[in-house]
Amino acid sequence: MATTTSLLLLLLLFFLDCASAYTAGFIKAPLSDVKLIEDSIELDCEAIGKPTPEIQWWAVEGNDTEVMSQLYDGARQQRVNINFIYDLDAKSTISIMNLNIEDTGTYECRASNDPYRNDLKMIPQVKWILSQATVIVIEHPTIVTDPRILEPGENVKDAILRCNLTDPPSPIEGHVWKKDDVEISTTRDSSSSPLMEYKLDAVDAKHSGEYTCHYFTTPAVNDTIYVKAPPGVNAEKKSEHGNEGDYGVLICRSSGFPSVENWSWSRQTKAGIELIVNGTKNFHIKNMGNKTELRISQLGIEQDQGEYFCNATNEIGAKVETIHLRVRGRYAAVWPFLGIVAEVIVLVAIIFIYEKRRKPDEISDGKLITLVFYVCLHNVLQASRILLVQEYWYILFIIRTDPGNHTGKFQADAENLLKKQHFSGHPSINSGLFLIVLSGIFLTFFTSGISD
Repeated sequence: MATTTSLLLLLLLFFLDCASAYTAGFIKAPLSDVKLIEDSIELDCEAIGKPTPEIQWWAVEGNDTEVMSQLYDGARQQRVNINFIYDLDAKSTISIMNLNIEDTGTYECRASNDPYRNDLKMIPQVKWILSQATVIVIEHPTIVTDPRILEPGENVKDAILRCNLTDPPSPIEGHVWKKDDVEISTTRDSSSSPLMEYKLDAVDAKHSGEYTCHYFTTPAVNDTIYVKAPPGVNAEKKSEHGNEGDYGVLICRSSGFPSVENWSWSRQTKAGIELIVNGTKNFHIKNMGNKTELRISQLGIEQDQGEYFCNATNEIGAKVETIHLRVRGRYAAVWPFLGIVAEVIVLVAIIFIYEKRRKPDEISDGKLITLVFYVCLHNVLQASRILLVQEYWYILFIIRTDPGNHTGKFQADAENLLKKQHFSGHPSINSGLFLIVLSGIFLTFFTSGISD
């Protein structure tokens, strides 16, 4: 009986020990790959066990395939980078940059959670488990490009880019062209031809850039053709407005390849073209790569109004864009309103004088008021810069000859006009319509007073 109890206890302890610890095992192993010289490669390894296993990377050094040495972070002239993550499982990634022929070989991921794995005096039960991957680094296949660099000029008969892969590393399964690392979708195909062509519409800033011909092989190979042109320059606003005494900001942007090397600003004066120097007078220039800003402080009508020129220069050429700056006086917006008020006062005075002096059989009140309101409405619309279209002319005759119906009819039609989408949301238009309504109501009551 005692012997049976002892055996049961031993079995229980064995199962408890197995439940509390188990040896390491791989759940992700590194994969073999073929790479080109100067490419980069990443190998991943993931192991699980209890306790969490340790991961190490080893590789063949030199021509001796029997001898392997451990890799560490920063090895091979800082081209090797190794990352570790230890949690419930162990993860590690080894990266090798700027590959060369000497990097060809066998790479080994080792994992172990044996407590004596690194003890040279003790012999562990299971020291390390291994997973290997083969990395082959080959020379870049020859791709003949025509031309290597394309620039605008008299010798450019056609703008066709060509690539020819003379010695593919594997069968070609397709091609695609990319511009500035963005795929040109219409060029993707599954052809096995070693020849690739792409036609440009023009050699200018819009079509300039780095064009890459990509071959779907193992490994994938590509080469680049550089299309260069003078920069394209666009003003954010070709006509800029500013108020006297305020800040003025003129902005230009560039596009194309190669990038802009130098920005400059100038302006037209009575003496000719004047180069603007940053920090002089009231000028401040800020260049930000493909963008430039000219800030003008304390705008003046006489000294700052006129034409300004932003000039962008790269290694191929230069491009100039013109911006016209208009400077308004501080009270420029008040004068049209004062003119309208003065005109209404004069017209009302004329009506008053006429009504006092006219004979009974002359022109009726309604026709005269309609004529006067037409003149007022026309001037208000012109000051508010509202485009008159035929469907809105009916409002000119909404005042009837019967003075008693002026106000109600005018208000109803004015409200309908204000509801139309053409006049919503614009401050100058809404203020102009507001003046129309006030003028109409004022003339309506004035007419009623005269008739009484």
